[in-house]
Amino acid sequence: MEIRDIVRQFAIEGELVTAETNHEGHINGTYICTFSDGAMYTVQQINRTVFVHPEQVMENIELVTSHIRSRLTGTADMDRRCLTVIRTKEGNLCFKDDTGEYWRVYRYISNARTFSTITEPKEVYLLGSAIGRFQNQLSDFDGRKLHITIPNFHNMRFRYEQLAQAYKADPKDRVREVTDDLDFLMDNRKRGCAIWDGMERGTYPTRVTHNDTKMNNVLFSEDGSEALCVIDLDTVMPGTILFDTGDMIRTATNTAVEDEQDLSKVSCDVRLYHALMDGYLSQADPFLTDEEFDALAESGKTITQIMAVRFLTDYLAGDVYYHIDRPGQNLDRARTQIALMRSMDRQWDDLLHL
Repeated sequence: MEIRDIVRQFAIEGELVTAETNHEGHINGTYICTFSDGAMYTVQQINRTVFVHPEQVMENIELVTSHIRSRLTGTADMDRRCLTVIRTKEGNLCFKDDTGEYWRVYRYISNARTFSTITEPKEVYLLGSAIGRFQNQLSDFDGRKLHITIPNFHNMRFRYEQLAQAYKADPKDRVREVTDDLDFLMDNRKRGCAIWDGMERGTYPTRVTHNDTKMNNVLFSEDGSEALCVIDLDTVMPGTILFDTGDMIRTATNTAVEDEQDLSKVSCDVRLYHALMDGYLSQADPFLTDEEFDALAESGKTITQIMAVRFLTDYLAGDVYYHIDRPGQNLDRARTQIALMRSMDRQWDDLLHL
């Protein structure tokens, strides 16, 4: 179906004037649509390969955004502080076209932007505060109400089982290249499982997790002075908020790119770490349990570790999951995560001092 036919299925007034393709995302097909009354909407085709149950994804998003909006009651610019789902004319959260593809619509947030890189402590402070505010807004929401749309996403034991299977099969004869990497990850296996095991024991409460808390999933004011809202909610699920603190630490404090080949460039920037945590705790401190607070630094190493395991697993399996632009890229990704873990260990006392 044409994009014009798609938008006609949704409760939008006016006629479509323009539809511009947005290339920033890598998962869903996205269009920025402007209508005759001047209103703008984000129209997306949901990637069914990644999200096999689109309706459940949208039910999660509706539950989360509705709760946040209830917490924002009375806020003058609420529509800029939280995503707004536009339902179909029949009242559904998404539309299934005649080819079986699923579509959804959000109200477009104008005069806002995202950032893909972090260079200054003030930027990472805003990232931390945005994630802390998102968690705070949902701290009184029962995360168990959400669907698990991607099973075992942060299950470290499951990820190690996948690594063991790839090691045993070794379809590309690559195991001999990664002996030191495997040894390091196996030496850290027990510690890496601690947060997952703690969640299963109930040490860490089940809350709403975003599961992709990197810089470009926060919407900022145009001048970059304020974090407006957290976006890209496709992976919201029940879990421990330590998954999200860990991912923001991993992505915001690494001094190198994710697939760095010169490992001497890889380290955990303690200055950025403390700015990140200052921002985070400015919003999250009221609801954190003592156990969650005590595990913040550990969460950074844990999520870095799970990504090392996943990248190395994919390399051994023949690069079947993560897209690569060059041979060996997944191995470089894995080794960058391992180097970041080592850097965290060397500076552990500094990371614990909050």
